[in-house]
Amino acid sequence: MTKKRKVLIVLTILAVILLAFLGGQAYAKYVSEVRGEGVAEVATWNFKVNGQSEQVEEIKLASTCNNETLVDNKIAPGTSGSFDIIVDATGSEVGINYNITFTEEENKPQNLKFTYDDVEYNSIEELESNLSGTIDANAENKTRTLNIKWEWPYEIGESPEEIESNDLVDTQDAQRISNYTFNVIVTGTQIEPQA
Repeated sequence: MTKKRKVLIVLTILAVILLAFLGGQAYAKYVSEVRGEGVAEVATWNFKVNGQSEQVEEIKLASTCNNETLVDNKIAPGTSGSFDIIVDATGSEVGINYNITFTEEENKPQNLKFTYDDVEYNSIEELESNLSGTIDANAENKTRTLNIKWEWPYEIGESPEEIESNDLVDTQDAQRISNYTFNVIVTGTQIEPQA
């Protein structure tokens, strides 16, 4: 094949490509592409109890009373005190429903009482039914302090017979109980956003 023939073939191929390109453009539709970014910021979640996000420190009733008549920081009839459960949603950008439950309660002295919000409860199960609430996403103060009082009265009853009967219950409790224990579980759940 001669050099002229090769040049002629290459020019013919280029001419066909050029015609196909120009012809294709004449029949093309208008197409524009505009790009943007989809951004969805995720609301911050922050939930702490008594300053902790994983595990609440142990609550010792004996350490919540100020009574120098006790031996080895043990509770007994006539002692009382209080402890706080502090629920903190500071920094959370969503509303939170919180619920406090007590589990694995063992060895409660029968005459030990709890008080919350000026209401007395005979058991910790009764108490937990009133320890829930809501912290709104736009609340100015996102901290709730639940002050729970406890008391093991020195004497219970109106008549000498009632007092004597309750003293016997306290004595039996003191003989069989070495530790009164319970677990505190605080659950925080995001409030479902409303449309």
